[in-house]
Amino acid sequence: MLHHIEEPCSLGAHAAVIVPPTWIIKVKKPQNSLKASNRKKKRTSFKRKASKRGAEENKGRPFVIKPISSPLMKPLLVFVNPKSGGNQGTKVLQMFMWYLNPRQVFDLSQEGPKDALELYRKVPNLRILACGGDGTVGWILSILDELQLSPQPPVGVLPLGTGNDLARTLNWGGGYTDEPVSKILCQVEDGTIVQLDRWNLHVERNPDLPPEELEDGVCKLPLNVFNNYFSLGFDAHVTLEFHESREANPEKFNSRFRNKMFYAGAAFSDFLQRSSRDLSKHVKVVCDGTDLTPKIQELKFQCIVFLNIPRYCAGTMPWGNPGDHHDFEPQRHDDGYIEVIGFTMASLAALQVGGHGERLHQCREVMLLTYKSIPMQVDGEPCRLAPAMIRISLRNQANMVQKSKRRTSMPLLNDPQSVPDRLRIRVNKISLQDYEGFHYDKEKLREASIPLGILVVRGDCDLETCRMYIDRLQEDLQSVSSGSQRVHYQDHETSLPRALSAQRLSPRWCFLDATSADRFYRIDRSQEHLHFVMEISQDEIFILDPDMVLSQQAGTPPGMPDLVVEQASGMTDWWNPALRKRMLSDSGLGMITPHYEDSDLTDFSHSRGLQSPVSSEDHAILQAVIAGDLMKLIESYKNGGSLLIQGPDHCSLLHYAAKTGNGEIVKYILDHGPSELLDMADSETGETALHKAACQRNRAVCQLLVDAGASLRKTDSKGKTPQDRAQQAGDPDLAAYLESRQNYKIIGHEDLETAV
Repeated sequence: MLHHIEEPCSLGAHAAVIVPPTWIIKVKKPQNSLKASNRKKKRTSFKRKASKRGAEENKGRPFVIKPISSPLMKPLLVFVNPKSGGNQGTKVLQMFMWYLNPRQVFDLSQEGPKDALELYRKVPNLRILACGGDGTVGWILSILDELQLSPQPPVGVLPLGTGNDLARTLNWGGGYTDEPVSKILCQVEDGTIVQLDRWNLHVERNPDLPPEELEDGVCKLPLNVFNNYFSLGFDAHVTLEFHESREANPEKFNSRFRNKMFYAGAAFSDFLQRSSRDLSKHVKVVCDGTDLTPKIQELKFQCIVFLNIPRYCAGTMPWGNPGDHHDFEPQRHDDGYIEVIGFTMASLAALQVGGHGERLHQCREVMLLTYKSIPMQVDGEPCRLAPAMIRISLRNQANMVQKSKRRTSMPLLNDPQSVPDRLRIRVNKISLQDYEGFHYDKEKLREASIPLGILVVRGDCDLETCRMYIDRLQEDLQSVSSGSQRVHYQDHETSLPRALSAQRLSPRWCFLDATSADRFYRIDRSQEHLHFVMEISQDEIFILDPDMVLSQQAGTPPGMPDLVVEQASGMTDWWNPALRKRMLSDSGLGMITPHYEDSDLTDFSHSRGLQSPVSSEDHAILQAVIAGDLMKLIESYKNGGSLLIQGPDHCSLLHYAAKTGNGEIVKYILDHGPSELLDMADSETGETALHKAACQRNRAVCQLLVDAGASLRKTDSKGKTPQDRAQQAGDPDLAAYLESRQNYKIIGHEDLETAV
């Protein structure tokens, strides 16, 4: 028994990042007895007195860290902000406590990072993982500046916030899904150390204005250092309205959905009021001695952004890719330059479809003069600053951990000679309902998946490239299934006709990693270029389609031929129609004669394709939508109710919700229902959900539907567009908004310069 007790612990697979228990030394509590005092006096001649500084450092701490240096170790310090990402922060905190030594995991809601960083300041090769939003990362970087640790430990990011632009820049993705903690620990350990520029903001009173002309407003910014961006104008005004409303009524901002709804409403209100239209008349911008004010006034910018990282506003890329514009260089976060970008309302809207702002300058120093109180924000922290002079200059560079493209998780990929030239992989899709029900039971989830076809790709193909081939696989499947008719193939084993599912993948589909021991987990789309196909599967790929509609006759039975898409040797060959036709023929699909049945035709462009409620759950869903009861709707849907049902007047559920103006129910149906519902027309009036919302002047619902991609040009049975209906309802502002969004949607992706 004693032998087993003394057996040393290896600390498991993540020993390199775990703080060993032997490093943690318990601090003895001071003894206040007279006897202890006398003993201490007698021993002073034999023992050196502790310094006052050391006594102050250890005061109140139950332990100290005595590290043993080792080049193989990269001890990790984890800071978790439980308030970020809803309940995700609390779950992440518990998981890291389980995998690591609890003494190296800290809850930022209980105490700040300063004490923990001081405690571990002498630990060599230390790395830090910040679990939270970009604000959490900035907080930790500021404390590191204050403590002046040398060398400064690099900081990785587990994104739990809403924007997460810094996390996107460092390849950590736009948000945490359900990736296993074990893989996150490997990524932090193997990540590349890069530098991040940090910028000072020095604020003074505007010397050009006498004191009596200064307007109301604060005299300093909420932060004097920024890592992501500093902006003024329209975007800061929207953020400031949200911040002030949340401060006044915090109980109304207790969910991420409500927060986004408020942002949408504030942006819509500012768009109609055009409160930022005169920004260019009240600012002066000088970059490295070059006065940009004439150009700003000429183009009438309503927003000016000083950008340090490529990402902005939850993933958009406002600098874009300069390409052949020789006046500018591609943006970097470690080059000591800051990018200055101007936006009009049109260019801000075009950001969401891949556009960019007006590139003004790349500089090392900026002097900004404002002549009225203007909304500003520093890394998302807003204020209304009184007229001032602001100087922007480089502060320092912070060490960050960038997630790298890993081959270490698959031993086969470490040896280039072992990587096969071609991989033949079956693609299977899984519905959100099955994923949520079985993602901890891999076998049941595998059985519930529906085959799409087979890909033949190179052995070193990454997921970003693989996505293109899966989309092409869908196009070939659609062309074979002849659009609106359902294609049947003869199953030679059973002699029964089987239906090949021609339901298109929604734009929100994502890859699933099937290699973890216990379950599947989602891979963020922004991280697909970091994963190889062989990292997530050997012979089949699983993808999650959140908008997939389950049916009994879906998928490709085992006895049916497969649709095969092959990665050609060159990308130019891949888009050759003759080559793709040959691939279809080689797969055996081209030799099969399809059998069409008109009785199987389902027209989802019209509400005639809907079904009347059948089950009790269907009736409960219909009543919940009519009554505006979101909780009852969620419960009934999870119990098996369908969102593809119609009411007594042959309207869809989305029609009812849009007409009554219940934004939360509209959002839920958009997130969980099939995409066909968005532009489905009422069988009697020909109106879509956007028509009905416009008729009732439900502005917030119109915003939701337009953002989801609702058609602005579709007409009802009387030839009226949603804009026409808003005008007839007596809401010219809403009509103007719909017209402006229609103009933005006309902008094609091929006309917008995007980053590669």
